[in-house]
Amino acid sequence: MDSIFNKFRNFDTYPKINEDFYSRTLSGGVITVFSSVLMLLLFISELRLYLHAVTETKLVVDTSRGETFRINFDVTFPGLACSIVSVDAMDISGEQHLDVRHDIIKKRIDAHGNVIEAKQDGIGAPKMEKPLQRHGGRLEHNETYCGSCYGAEVSDDDCCNSCEEVREAYQKKGWGMANPDLIDQCKREGFLQKIKEEEGEGCNIYGFLEVNKVAGNFHFAPGKSFQQSNVHVHDLLPFQKENFNISHRINRLSFGEHFPGVVNPLDGVQWMQETPSGMYQYFLKVVPTVYTDINERTIQSNQFSVTEHFRGQEFGRPPSLPGVFFFYDLSPIKVTFKEEHVSFLHFLTNVCAIVGGIFTVSGIVDSFVYHGQRAIKKKMEIGKFS
Repeated sequence: MDSIFNKFRNFDTYPKINEDFYSRTLSGGVITVFSSVLMLLLFISELRLYLHAVTETKLVVDTSRGETFRINFDVTFPGLACSIVSVDAMDISGEQHLDVRHDIIKKRIDAHGNVIEAKQDGIGAPKMEKPLQRHGGRLEHNETYCGSCYGAEVSDDDCCNSCEEVREAYQKKGWGMANPDLIDQCKREGFLQKIKEEEGEGCNIYGFLEVNKVAGNFHFAPGKSFQQSNVHVHDLLPFQKENFNISHRINRLSFGEHFPGVVNPLDGVQWMQETPSGMYQYFLKVVPTVYTDINERTIQSNQFSVTEHFRGQEFGRPPSLPGVFFFYDLSPIKVTFKEEHVSFLHFLTNVCAIVGGIFTVSGIVDSFVYHGQRAIKKKMEIGKFS
């Protein structure tokens, strides 16, 4: 048995030195304390990395088809009243959402930014008493109301029972409404009166749009929009104004659901108009993004980059539509983020590297200092040190 143990002793690569041969120095003690503190700090740093998840990033080709995504927005217009501004969305597939009202809230604000009223647009129209019938007479008791569309009827059975329905009928015909006071529904609903009451006010618009996952645009502009000869136009005649202040502040703009670490470059951006009128354009490059957290919960979202341009009125060129336009295009590359924990073996390897590396380097430094001190001491003893 002793012979077997003796054979194992021959494999010992860490021969022990008797304590009688140790020489402890002040410099060695300082180096030991310093290296121990450094080793402890690096160990704590490595332990924190091990306990916290790290995010792995990959780029892949986006092969998804036929999907939609959500555009979340919160924009404030200090110089446009809520009764004037409308929201439209359209894409290259030909789908259009004109004067969008669902899932959108408008807040009337005063010159100081205080909220006057908040409601979903298009809700709460006043009740009309004895409105004008399509045949010309007033609505009598037990009669069914059917208002005139003022020449915009598609068939004899069409009725326009509110100012909004008349405007929509005009929109389908590609007509503009020059004088709303000549329309019975608009007159009794106080269409122009409402515009005059909100003069000098601003508007905060927030909500979301659900759009196809193709290139397109959405915009905020005064007037009701419609198509005329395949051209998108806005009816500005009822407002009887030449210039519109499209100064705006983007409180929030995002494409899809929020995920940790996302940066939306337009959040908090503000632009003040200095010229009489014009079109402010944002060109967005949307990058599809998938985020998977440590619990394997997946978030389908998007990131985007942006450039901007202001198109003012120029002499000799047709006037541009006043408004704030967001043109977006989608990248064919998808970014994936995945949270992962560092493996224990990786952690153990790094800890060993820290301990071994510091131990080796501190030994080299200690040896250099020790032999340097001895050389200097010998020269001083023989009087050759100067």
